[in-house]
Amino acid sequence: MIVNQVRSIFLSDIHLGTRACQAEQLLSFLRHHEAQHIYLLGDIVDFWALSRGIYWPEPHNTFLQKMLKRARHKVHVVFVPGNHDEALREYVGTEFGDIHVMREAVHVAADGKRYLLMHGDEFDQITRYHRWIARLGDMSYNMLVQLNVLLSWVRRKLHKPGYWSLAGYAKHKVKGALEFIYGFEDSVARHAHQLKLDGVICGHIHSAVIKDIAGIRYINCGDWVDSCTAIVEHADGRMELVHWGDPDVGSGVDELVGEDMPSALAEILEDAVAARAMPPPAWTLARHPSPVKP
Repeated sequence: MIVNQVRSIFLSDIHLGTRACQAEQLLSFLRHHEAQHIYLLGDIVDFWALSRGIYWPEPHNTFLQKMLKRARHKVHVVFVPGNHDEALREYVGTEFGDIHVMREAVHVAADGKRYLLMHGDEFDQITRYHRWIARLGDMSYNMLVQLNVLLSWVRRKLHKPGYWSLAGYAKHKVKGALEFIYGFEDSVARHAHQLKLDGVICGHIHSAVIKDIAGIRYINCGDWVDSCTAIVEHADGRMELVHWGDPDVGSGVDELVGEDMPSALAEILEDAVAARAMPPPAWTLARHPSPVKP
């Protein structure tokens, strides 16, 4: 097996705890990539889904164990919570087994360019101010992704080559979705420009891309629900968008093998479920904080 040595790996929107999470593909990607830095940019664990019912198969546990193991072996692992795992924002400034929890961060690439690292939900007005609409949209998106699993099975039986995404097709054909994506990208890039940084790396909208917006390098990691994408930084600072698809790995819809959830995560989930009945804290409506210095 060939292992690619890269300087940094950026992942977001894994959504552990959902049946749509393609954890086995992600584990395959990690077996083929080693890095000095790993950044987990939000929605790693989907507390929204877990509050509706516990689903925690072994590959989901394996991913967390792999992150903890790499952190113990001197890999710099940073976790920036997103809106689906926002309960963990209460732990900003602490560490989970050598994994640093941060509200946001700045990564200095090998070529000297400085990137703001964030999840991105701060620039989603629906998520911030209309949470019930966001949850409804989340459930609708999950239905599309699960339907896509069935379509992928049919395509394999018909020996159709390649992967076709129903959710991705809908997202890029519906005018409103495209306007939302472009508006989000422009807002995030403008924020990075105001902070006098060279670029921004984020997630949230499940739309992987590397592009320049008004002189700012905008990078989105995508997700591990539908597209299976990651960003890697090479030794010279070059950023690459990786589309991962291991043909030897299944669809990612694993059988439930039991509620073998780490006890610490289970306790956090209980707190998160309780918190969902309360109004959002005042800081979520405050001005977006300045990034910590690297």
